[in-house]
Amino acid sequence: MSVDLIAAEQKQKAFLAMNPIGKIPVLILDDGTIISESTAITEYLDNLDGNPILTGRTPREKGVIHMMQRRAEIMLIDAVDDYFHYGTIGLGPALRPWRLPEWKGAKEWGKRRGDYAVENMPYFNDVLSRSPFLAGDTFSMPDITLFAGLLFADIVGLPIADELTALRAWREKVSQIPAVKNRSGQIPRLEDVERAQKLTEPEISASFG
Repeated sequence: MSVDLIAAEQKQKAFLAMNPIGKIPVLILDDGTIISESTAITEYLDNLDGNPILTGRTPREKGVIHMMQRRAEIMLIDAVDDYFHYGTIGLGPALRPWRLPEWKGAKEWGKRRGDYAVENMPYFNDVLSRSPFLAGDTFSMPDITLFAGLLFADIVGLPIADELTALRAWREKVSQIPAVKNRSGQIPRLEDVERAQKLTEPEISASFG
């Protein structure tokens, strides 16, 4: 099923009945079971055949993978998300009621969250200067999260600094992994981009008026 994020469909009753947090993705199994959250869905799909390749096989692997997953979430992608929704016009006015619209310090806080994401990029650069991937020698779940987080950061204007060479090299390496290179949904649909621009034009004009 598709969810209209620009219209805040993920915050409406039908979607909230599946995931009270009001965020995508949601996986609906054949028996009606609903699994939300990217990490939970990845864990489920990765273990279907009994041969997990993204979430770890041994207790040690699992522990390190989930530790680095949380670091990639807290130190980067969550902060970029906050910057996008609070420090910029985000997805437009439809989502505003769920983003504390009357909070006077929201924009400043959002920008601080963006700064926090940028300040944490050297940490990941350091890890990847000593290890091929975030959790060791093989590509795993936290690498997906970091890759997505950096892509998101690029989109909102928080690029990787030139001097973070290990992080840049890792990103290029990951981008060439077949499952990453051939993934779907890499380019936003033109109609969605045009719709988002139309919805946010009044705010853009006001900010420069």
